[in-house]
Amino acid sequence: MAWWNRQKGLEAAAEDKKSVPKGIATKCEGCQEIVMERDLKENLRVCAACGYHLRVPTAERMAMLLDDGSFVEADAGLQSTDPLEFRVDSKKYRDQLKRATDKAGDGDAFRSGTATIEGHPVEVGFFVFEFMGGSMGSVVGEKITRQFERSLESGHPSIVFSASGGARMQEGVLSLMQMAKTSAARSRMREANVPYISVPLHPTTGGVAASFAFLGDLIIAEPNALIGFAGPRVIEQTIRQKLPEGFQRSEFLLEHGMLDMVVSRHELKATLARTLAWFGKKNGAPGRRANGV
Repeated sequence: MAWWNRQKGLEAAAEDKKSVPKGIATKCEGCQEIVMERDLKENLRVCAACGYHLRVPTAERMAMLLDDGSFVEADAGLQSTDPLEFRVDSKKYRDQLKRATDKAGDGDAFRSGTATIEGHPVEVGFFVFEFMGGSMGSVVGEKITRQFERSLESGHPSIVFSASGGARMQEGVLSLMQMAKTSAARSRMREANVPYISVPLHPTTGGVAASFAFLGDLIIAEPNALIGFAGPRVIEQTIRQKLPEGFQRSEFLLEHGMLDMVVSRHELKATLARTLAWFGKKNGAPGRRANGV
C-alpha cells in the first residue's frame, strides 16, 4: 500500500476515534457499534445490538443488585500502607495508592457490608476494579476474611463479586498470604454450613481465581467473562500451543464443569434472590443450612 493510502487510513482511524465523545457514547467491544452512554446505562451496560456485557463501575453494580438503601458498609476505614517500601524505578507504591484512592475513593479495592437482595439479608462484597485493577493486597484479604466471619456470626449467606487481576505484587508475599487467609475463613464457613455464593466477573484472574473465587457453594458468572489463573496469551507462550476457542471464558468453564451457571446481567439479581430464598426455605431460617449444598 502506498504511503499516502496508509496515512489516509491512519487519519481516518484517528477521526473515527475522535467521533466517540467521552462520557456521551461508548464503542461496544463486542460488535464495535457506537452506543449512547445513557442507553447503555439504562440497559445495565449490556449492548442492545449484540448482548455483549461491558464492564460496570462498582457503584453502578451495587445499585443494580442490592435493594435501595439496604447497604451498610463495614471496614471502610481500612487503608493499604507500604510495608515493603516497594518501588519500580521512580514509581513508588505509596504514590500509586494515593492515585488509586483519588480515582476510586477510599476503601481500597474491595467494598463489603450487610445488605438485602429482594429482602433476603446477606453479607456482600464487591471488588473495586477501578482501584489498581482490583488487585488483592493485605487490606482486601482482611476485608474478605472479616466478611466471612460476619457471615459465621449472623448465619447470613456471603456473596462476593470478584473482578481482579490477582494478588498485588507491590505487597509481595504479604499479598500471596491472603489466598490462604481468605480460603481458611471460607473453610470455617463450610464447616458451619453457612452458604457462600461466588460471582466471578470479567476479569477474575491470578490469586483471586486460585483461592476463594472458586470455593463457592454456588459459582455464577456473567456471559463471556474471562476467568482463570494466568491469561490465555501467557499460557500460549508457555506451552507453545494454540488454545481452544473461547478458552477461559465463562461459557467454556461452564461446559467443563468449573462453573454452576452463566447468567445474564438482567437476570442476575432475580437468580440470586431465588437462590437465597432456597437456602432459607431449606433450613428454616435465612442463611443457615442444616446440611451442605
